Amino acid sequence: MRPLSIEGAWIHEPKVFPDDRGSFHEWFRADDLREADGHGLELAQANCSVSRRGTLRGIHYADVPPSQAKYVKCVRGAVIDFVIDIRTGSPTYRSWEAVRLDDATHHAVYLSEGLGHAFFALSDDAVVVYLCSAGYAPEREHGIDPFDPDLAIEWPEGIEPLLSAKDAEAPSLAEAERRGLLPSYEEAAAFRASLRTAGE
Repeated sequence: MRPLSIEGAWIHEPKVFPDDRGSFHEWFRADDLREADGHGLELAQANCSVSRRGTLRGIHYADVPPSQAKYVKCVRGAVIDFVIDIRTGSPTYRSWEAVRLDDATHHAVYLSEGLGHAFFALSDDAVVVYLCSAGYAPEREHGIDPFDPDLAIEWPEGIEPLLSAKDAEAPSLAEAERRGLLPSYEEAAAFRASLRTAGE
């Protein structure tokens, strides 16, 4: 697991073993994740989405605690995956990082609790699977406008984005902060520390 520029996010870059039958790779190892984050991932839910080219899903996040850590992989096609730091008080607040996930390199991204997440489908029938530390709970789920100029996310050019009505109506980061909807860096760090302690 290699850390990304945003604290609390990592990329897994597995070794792929091809042969004349196809290929093999390890796309998730609990011990590697535990070594990186200090507590690992307690699997509560596994999701699978199929998206046509141009589909933009996000920016999504959940209340801390317990939030929802995610381990994300594209098993067919290609997407650009985005980690967004929406934790108030974070040294990298309002910053983001983009990682290409596809069915050739088989990279995966892990986002710990408190971070925002989005992805943009580059191919038709892009299949993304993600392992989640907490189940979906509508009352705890929130969104941020993916086109918020304060975030200035560089979405892929030349592809018309397709959004759900809910994502299209999401508030700006500043509005979400004003309404007290964003997690703080301090509370996210405290919750992650409690998970490490519980695992000892």
